[in-house]
Amino acid sequence: MDFLQPPGWARARGYSNGIAASGRSVHVSGMIGWDGQCAFHTDDFAGQVRQALQNAVDVLAEAGAKPEHIVRMTWYVLDKKEYLAAHKEVGQAYRDVIGRHFPAMTAVQVAGLIEDRARVEIEVTAVIPEQ
Repeated sequence: MDFLQPPGWARARGYSNGIAASGRSVHVSGMIGWDGQCAFHTDDFAGQVRQALQNAVDVLAEAGAKPEHIVRMTWYVLDKKEYLAAHKEVGQAYRDVIGRHFPAMTAVQVAGLIEDRARVEIEVTAVIPEQ
């Protein structure tokens, strides 16, 4: 996996500008802040982020992938201000679940998510290196 950092560009904080990787691709559907039984345990933004990330890691594990194999994430948030206000807690949840691996990421504010109680939805793409 090669992290792409054009010469002279400021370092990205909390994400990478791009990643080049080869191997087995794993694509994880949008994960929200409910557990494997479709039950929400919190309406707290950072709490839902933590659960959504854990859900993605659990799905990745089914393919033999680990968090460090993630090459791209797309975050859909309902409220940009809520996301920014929870920045510190979100960062801690991210480091607890994913670690200090920062793939290419995009965050988008959306008008709504399919599940009314969801505050965030996170899609993940990973590449398991060839052995």
